[in-house]
Amino acid sequence: MNESLLAAVLGLGTGLALIVAIGAQNAYVLRLGIDGRPRTVLAVVLVCALSDAVLITAGVLGVGAVIEAVPTALVAVRVLGAGFLVVYGLLAALRVMRPGALTSDGAPRSLRLGPAVVTAFALTWLNPHVYLDTVVFLGSVANQQDGEARWWWVRGAVTASFLWFFALGFGARLLRPVFSRPGAWRVLDGVIAVVMLSLGARLALGG
Repeated sequence: MNESLLAAVLGLGTGLALIVAIGAQNAYVLRLGIDGRPRTVLAVVLVCALSDAVLITAGVLGVGAVIEAVPTALVAVRVLGAGFLVVYGLLAALRVMRPGALTSDGAPRSLRLGPAVVTAFALTWLNPHVYLDTVVFLGSVANQQDGEARWWWVRGAVTASFLWFFALGFGARLLRPVFSRPGAWRVLDGVIAVVMLSLGARLALGG
């Protein structure tokens, strides 16, 4: 295996290790993948994957050092992100307590394209950890590679984001038979509420 290919594989593995975790963004993409129309799911997974590509590239170009030098910017993002997560978590909790929000066939009302994309942007760019993990951490790991291998590492990490979000967004439809029952949606929304509210509280407390 030559140096460039090895760097790409390492980038792919590192990217997947960082991104494949329970979090607000993944929980949102999963729910939308089960419920949403293909055009809406495509737009959201592209927002998530392309955002990662921009953030990883920014880290390699040295933006991570700027972020570390201006901690007040992250504080502002943290406050806004915490508020957004708490509101989203409360809405998910409301869906659990009020199953009447479901339609007659047992599926929730599909989110329209515009609000879905805006939510995806908010969950991505209002998360301060995305700047620390994706920009600072991945950027620093990429810059440890020599010469052109650095950019092959970036290609691998970006590919990991595209593979994950497309697999999560479009693979979630395989769960639709399970979610033909309203009770399954209540369980999923309960999990999402816990994830969103706990992450929001963690951000609010500076965690």
